[in-house]
Amino acid sequence: MPSSAAGGGASVSMPAPVTILLVEDDAVIRRSVTMALERYGYHVTAAADGLTGLELFREGRHDLLLLDVMLPGLDGIGLCRRIRETSVDPVLMMSARGDALDVVSGLEAGADDYVVKPVDTAVLVARIRSLLRRASFTPAPGPAAGPVADRPGLPDPPDRSGRPGRHRHARLVFGDLVIDTGGLEVFRDGEPVALAPTELRLLLEFAANPGIVLDRQTLLRDVWDYGWDGDSRVVDLCVQRLRKKIGAERIETVRGFGYKLRR
Repeated sequence: MPSSAAGGGASVSMPAPVTILLVEDDAVIRRSVTMALERYGYHVTAAADGLTGLELFREGRHDLLLLDVMLPGLDGIGLCRRIRETSVDPVLMMSARGDALDVVSGLEAGADDYVVKPVDTAVLVARIRSLLRRASFTPAPGPAAGPVADRPGLPDPPDRSGRPGRHRHARLVFGDLVIDTGGLEVFRDGEPVALAPTELRLLLEFAANPGIVLDRQTLLRDVWDYGWDGDSRVVDLCVQRLRKKIGAERIETVRGFGYKLRR
């Protein structure tokens, strides 16, 4: 409920809690994860199978999706693929075994990250917070880190009134790829490219360091916000997905070192 401001009678709306859709078939795990996340102030909507999870996803707005891999009816991998058909909401996968095939399949399906069950609550919350930061990412103001140009046919971001803007943001140009760093929009050959939050963060990190080789641990730290060693497969699979959207030749693999964005 809104609260009244002292002396003024004006109402101040409290921010809505972050809503998480949890899809987990194990009733004990579903209940314990729900209770743990609610203690941290999250609002949790839970489903026991993939088809119910898909219905809940379509019916409401969720800030993050937490999906188990092994689900009856529609498994977590298939559910993630269906979600990615229409949404770039952050997706965190849970795997009971941490099996390499589960991990790779989940990341290839479009998941942003994964955790292995049983997962410590503090680790789970840290991963959720990291994903939410990426989803609400706003780059710091500063000079452009790459070539800047106006590209014919590329629409300017609209202003707050909805009218077309006039070059308010730096636009970095890499061949047929144009990145609006302020509007957080990406265009290829003048057509918009839909990127999930992690894919966008990864591309912006490359664009801030054009021609510079970035190793996987650096990317895990700066893009995934890992303060510890993480699984480099997360980076490799996200690069693979990004290449499919912006062109395979745009991101070069430097064997034994990492990746770089071609100028």
